[in-house]
Amino acid sequence: MKLKSLVFALSAAAIIAGNACAQAPILIKFSHVVANDTPKGKAAERFKELAEKATKGRVKVEVYPNSTLYKDKEELEALQLGAVQMLAPSLAKFGPLGVKEFEVFDLPYIFPSKEVLYRVTEGPIGKDLFKKLEPKGITGLAYWDNGFKVMSANKPLHVPADFRGLKMRIQSSKVLDAQMRALGANPQVLAFSEVYQALQTGVVDGTENPPSNLYTQKMHEVQKHVTISNHGYLGYAVIVNKKFWDGLPPDIRTALEGAMKDATKYANAIAQQENDAALAAVQKTGKTTIYTLNDKEKAEWRKALAPVQTQMADRIGKDLIAAVNKEAAALGQK
Repeated sequence: MKLKSLVFALSAAAIIAGNACAQAPILIKFSHVVANDTPKGKAAERFKELAEKATKGRVKVEVYPNSTLYKDKEELEALQLGAVQMLAPSLAKFGPLGVKEFEVFDLPYIFPSKEVLYRVTEGPIGKDLFKKLEPKGITGLAYWDNGFKVMSANKPLHVPADFRGLKMRIQSSKVLDAQMRALGANPQVLAFSEVYQALQTGVVDGTENPPSNLYTQKMHEVQKHVTISNHGYLGYAVIVNKKFWDGLPPDIRTALEGAMKDATKYANAIAQQENDAALAAVQKTGKTTIYTLNDKEKAEWRKALAPVQTQMADRIGKDLIAAVNKEAAALGQK
């Protein structure tokens, strides 16, 4: 009888343990490199909220902002290895991974408006680009907007000649390297988390960012001048480890896709207002002069940067560049 009781007790304990394991939520670690109060940071938190609600607690999302888990160069490898399940890297990050086509987003002045941008990201071009990530063990879920970039430095940047000899921080992108060289600057690749200190100590003289990133990283405290040039675009791709994603129960995956769709609408809706608010906040500090290019100056920038498309055509793909330009032409914006 004692043996039967022991077997029964062990069986009951195993059932209870099994039920506990079955009920343990699926964990998604979502790592990114910017602050919580940026468009990407807020969108990540919104996705967490929506995902946990849509799955009724069967999924738990842990968001790690501000490079608390991984820096720029580390995060994609961590995703591929399964150390994290979800990232939202800037589109420039996929070039070093070997998917050079994503560098089309880095080309200066290729997107004359958000309308053209969304035709690309939400249409066949955006879907085809995501397919190119699958052989790398990555599934693309959504494109999140973070707006057009401004230039900053400790001297006014009104015309291309003003860049001559400046050390300008860039992400690791051949296109951005060519862009800065076309302006006469010396490009310096640095992780995003290292930029403030590099600006503060003079390791680099200036950089480019959407205003929300500039402000939330306090770069305006160590940059006397900001030029609203809108010369380039910065967006993100929300991506997951493909093996993890494919292994999810179908109902969970469907719920998460719905949560991501709603989070993406939110992300893209707040991007412009966040950038506008950031510029206003920078101006209010009185530490940084904000200058908007006039039409003549913008024409000079466009002329100086126009050769970058030709230089990068073999790397990115002539047909892809032409397809993006076609979307702009269709709206009469080229």
